[in-house]
Amino acid sequence: MTIPTISTLPTAPARTDPPATFVTRADSFLGALVVMQGELNTSIGAMNTDIGGIAANVALAEAAVVDAETAATNAESSASAAAITAGAAIWVSGQAYAIGDAAISGVDNLTYRANTSTSGTTDPSSSADWDQIAQGVVERYQALTSTSNAVTLDCSYGNNFSHTLSENTTFTFSNPPASGQAQSFILEIVQDTGGSGYVVTWPASVNWTGGSAPALTGGASAVDIFAFWTRDNGTTWNGMICGVGVA
Repeated sequence: MTIPTISTLPTAPARTDPPATFVTRADSFLGALVVMQGELNTSIGAMNTDIGGIAANVALAEAAVVDAETAATNAESSASAAAITAGAAIWVSGQAYAIGDAAISGVDNLTYRANTSTSGTTDPSSSADWDQIAQGVVERYQALTSTSNAVTLDCSYGNNFSHTLSENTTFTFSNPPASGQAQSFILEIVQDTGGSGYVVTWPASVNWTGGSAPALTGGASAVDIFAFWTRDNGTTWNGMICGVGVA
């Protein structure tokens, strides 16, 4: 914003001025002071606006720096993991490994990183001396609990959920993506250890394969797995059975 300029003051009256000149100059000078007061207030307001804008820009810049640093750290970690994985060889029993060394398990063919110096004889897949290096996509998971025969599944949390039944339960699916965006999620339903045969009431918006909601397996600790998919803000959910009575 352009800062307004302050008008130049007229000649100030002096004691040496003739009386008539003194009066004229005094009137003009005092009138100009009133004008200057308004101009000063306007200029100060403009400066305050500019200062506020600068502060906001600084905050945005600082946030951008934090985001960039986070992205750089994540990229560095990913690059480090990729480099370690690329240089890993098949684990050798009894061989000395330093902290940070990588080796490929001969049992599950996954890559592990040594979290301590080790020359053990237990394969990395079964040894506390090794941590698996993440492979592929790792997603968040949430175990849901019910209150007063109801449970809310928040779609914004992620794509993997489970619920162990302790009562007959009505499900609500909240925060689906906006229309034009799609989301799917997996839900594992587990019966209680007493095999009480609790039942689930699904949202009315769920359309099931075959036209009707499936019956749950009622045995003790029985596991049923379902998938749900929407593309219209949750107006319609397509429900599918992934597994019934999973052992």
